[in-house]
Amino acid sequence: MNYLGIDDEAFIRKNVPMTKQEIRILSLAKARIKPDAVVYDIGAGTGSLSVEAARLAPQGTVYALERNPEGVALIRANAANFMVSNVVVKEAEAPAGIDTLPDVDTVLIGGSGSRLEEILDAVTPKLKPEGRIVLNCITVQTLMQGIDYMRQHADVYEYEAIQVQVSRLKSIGSYDMAKAENPIYIVTCWKK
Repeated sequence: MNYLGIDDEAFIRKNVPMTKQEIRILSLAKARIKPDAVVYDIGAGTGSLSVEAARLAPQGTVYALERNPEGVALIRANAANFMVSNVVVKEAEAPAGIDTLPDVDTVLIGGSGSRLEEILDAVTPKLKPEGRIVLNCITVQTLMQGIDYMRQHADVYEYEAIQVQVSRLKSIGSYDMAKAENPIYIVTCWKK
């Protein structure tokens, strides 16, 4: 059964950053991935978004780009663990490698290695009309780079941005206390 929001504990993780369940759910809802979509997951980390995107696009292909060799191995392991055969892993530091990929319906950007503008420049000509980019930002600087790019390219893109704060209740003795996760900004962009 394919459902959205696989438990975080189900992924093989090690020391590589992972997009948490609630952020994955929101990001994938914003992405509107179709069953036959071509998806890029840039800065794919452990591949948690790649795996969930692949399950949403069983007739499509997800290209997971990751520069960290440990992350590349984890993406492959997680794709195998969840039996998704439509994830193609590329060990590359984006924007390298984007020019060799097919045109894309949806782009997920979880890590940009301080090269967000270059990545967006490489993705823009590959993105199909009405295609979507979902950018997950941990820092305000990345958020502003993404928004600035969309404003400078207002003839090509429209965008919206939200900030998400997730807290989980944790039992401490007879009390339940909220333990906050890092806030995340999700910028959703669509090509006119």
